[in-house]
Formats: sequence, structure tokens, C-alpha cells
Amino acid sequence: MKLTDEQVRYVADLANLRLTEDETRRMSHDLGEILTYVEELDELDTTSVDPMAQVLFDADEVATLREDRPRDTLSNAEALANASLSSAGYYKVPKVIER
Repeated sequence: MKLTDEQVRYVADLANLRLTEDETRRMSHDLGEILTYVEELDELDTTSVDPMAQVLFDADEVATLREDRPRDTLSNAEALANASLSSAGYYKVPKVIER
């Protein structure tokens, strides 16, 4: 599947990425190769394959689930105890997105 540079720039913008022209051309090719492979997989006949609810191992339907029981929640002070920086009862994190 061939992607246009405009489509690649649109996806990059959604991910807040800034690509050079060379990167845009390379991503257009690479993403096109991935989509072509997915199209090939879509052509496989899977009508006789049972759906998989648990892909990790064969077990009962609820084997990996713990018993659901109420527990006390953390207080605000406990939740922030290991925070490297907090203020006014909240985690403080560095700004990473500027638009």
C-alpha cells in the first residue's frame, strides 16, 4: 500500500512528531511496507481457527484473575510519598508538549 507524504505528515502530527523531508519519505516507504504485509495477513482464511480469549496459556476462563474484594485506598500523602516532586496534593511533572 502506498502512502502519500501528506498522509505520513498527518500521522506524524497526530503523534506530535516533526519529521524532515528525508524522514517523511522513509516513513512513507516503511509504513507502506507494513500495511502491505497486514493486507497479506488479511487474505488468510481463518474460518476454522477458534477465537483466543487467553493467549498466554491454556487455563480456565478466570484462572489468571484474583478474587475481587474491597480494600482500603491510599491516602493522598501515601500516594505522593515516593513522588520526586509534588505540589498542592498532585504529582508535578516536567512539561513535555508545547503547542
